[in-house]
Amino acid sequence: MSARPDRQLHLNLFITATGHHEASWRHPGSPVENIYTAKHFQDLAQRAEAAKLDAVFFADIPALTPQVEHGPAGHLEPITTLASIAAVTERIGLIATASTTYYEPYNLARLFASLDHLSGGRAGWNIVTTASAAAAENFGSEPFPDPAQRYARAEEFLQAATRLWDSWEDDAIIADRASGRYADPAKIHRADFAGSHLSVGGAFSAPRPPQGYPVLVQAGSSNEGRAFAARWAEAIFTAHQRIEDAQAFYADIKSGAISAGRRPDDVVILPGLSPFIGSTAAEAHDLEQELNELTVPAYGLRQLSALVGVTLGEDDLDRPVPLELFAGAGDVTDNNRSRFQVVAGIVERERPTLRGLLHRLAGARGHRVLTGTPDQIADSIEEWFTRGAADGFNVMPPFHPGGFEAFVDHVVPILQQRGLFRTEYEGRTLRENLGLERPANQYAGTLAGSLAEAIA
Repeated sequence: MSARPDRQLHLNLFITATGHHEASWRHPGSPVENIYTAKHFQDLAQRAEAAKLDAVFFADIPALTPQVEHGPAGHLEPITTLASIAAVTERIGLIATASTTYYEPYNLARLFASLDHLSGGRAGWNIVTTASAAAAENFGSEPFPDPAQRYARAEEFLQAATRLWDSWEDDAIIADRASGRYADPAKIHRADFAGSHLSVGGAFSAPRPPQGYPVLVQAGSSNEGRAFAARWAEAIFTAHQRIEDAQAFYADIKSGAISAGRRPDDVVILPGLSPFIGSTAAEAHDLEQELNELTVPAYGLRQLSALVGVTLGEDDLDRPVPLELFAGAGDVTDNNRSRFQVVAGIVERERPTLRGLLHRLAGARGHRVLTGTPDQIADSIEEWFTRGAADGFNVMPPFHPGGFEAFVDHVVPILQQRGLFRTEYEGRTLRENLGLERPANQYAGTLAGSLAEAIA
């Protein structure tokens, strides 16, 4: 697939506390002392909005990772954090990760509906299913190791959540002071969802969100994840090192959407990109090397083990990574295996030492790290965009604030000059800016399950 001439890039800022490089907190300009303040995240979001980026995005896992000794592994709850950002921004989208395994549909639907109302229609939900044993402990439950079981619950979760968001028809509120009628009960419906994993009864406690639903985002590249994405996802975050792999994924997802009765443009595909930017290529490589030299091997080894389940020791740092450790990359049956394949590809193509592999993963945990001048970064973005590998990118600055400032100050203007990226927002909602339609209300025009029936 090649790009249409009228397409525009989509760019998100993937926010982490100090940046995506694991040693970013040790950088001299790091804001590490302020990473639990609203102002830190508000400043980044305002900078992203000034550059006309589509959205800011927060990942999340409801557990403390063991890497906290060597890096700021603690993180704030993302929906609350985004509410603080909504108060100081006007147009930029607000995407939060939340798990269908450790929420219930009613309370999560309320959180996202509230964020969408309070922001004027800018909320997005990155849907994850969470197989973490540490997260399971925090909720007093057994982990869900089987992807099929997790995605079966997620499927029901989305059915229930969309029924809740559709509970109020768009014209349910009358607000007629003269007659004393605030709302029409015939246009407010019970969810009445009963599945094998979840059930939800009552009508929703708030009117339909401005966007109808928050933009539904998905980050799984597993077989189960791709099938789920074909039915539900409106944006997909993914990780690829090579353009040919990204093109294959792009074509597969777009074809899956068509098979599910959707249009290819109904799904926006956004690979991760972590750029090291310098005025010369040598300066950019020096910057990357500077951060790599600040890494702590013990941290990187734990990350490698968590990422792909391969355990090696510090005695192995300057030895080539054994190819046989990655011989079982095979078919992608879950999201951990998909990232395993990415790392296996690096090992097979580059034959790095363990230290070299840790440095390759330190910047973005298997997402693409691109090092060069602003023009070189822009050239690569344009190539992937115009050659059917991406609709845009999830930008993962290696360090804050300088790494992000370099991108918006020097790369974004080049993309705008080339006519690839907006100079003004298309609309006020995240859906409008992503070119996504507002979903129709599934209850519109029906009396079934309405409050009017219950009153009668």
